[in-house]
Amino acid sequence: MKLVKPHMKIQKASEDYLESMLMMKEQHGYIRSVDVADHLGVTKPSVTYATKRLRENGYIEMDRDGLITLTDRGMAIAAKMLDRHHTLTKFFIALGVDEKTAEEDACKIEHDISQQTYDAICEHARLHL
Repeated sequence: MKLVKPHMKIQKASEDYLESMLMMKEQHGYIRSVDVADHLGVTKPSVTYATKRLRENGYIEMDRDGLITLTDRGMAIAAKMLDRHHTLTKFFIALGVDEKTAEEDACKIEHDISQQTYDAICEHARLHL
């Protein structure tokens, strides 16, 4: 009998990889390791290691040509992180932060902010923007 691991909190780096993969899919229609490496500014071996772990944990699948597909599980996390990223970026820009800084700050906090605080930002933005 195979033991199923309880759902563990995914690491920030894994969230970044999944989010980047979704961005690549939206931009190019496909996901390649080399594009993910370029987007995140990491080495190809780093992406190889990360994709191996993501595959083992059921977040992605890879075909023989190395093209990556997000599983439903991976897509759920990627979509959540991308939505947070876009929402926080727009919120910071609305506060008067320049676009580049807003984008960078959103990327830094999208993983660490609590759901409660994120929901409050969304509600505030909905009412005031």
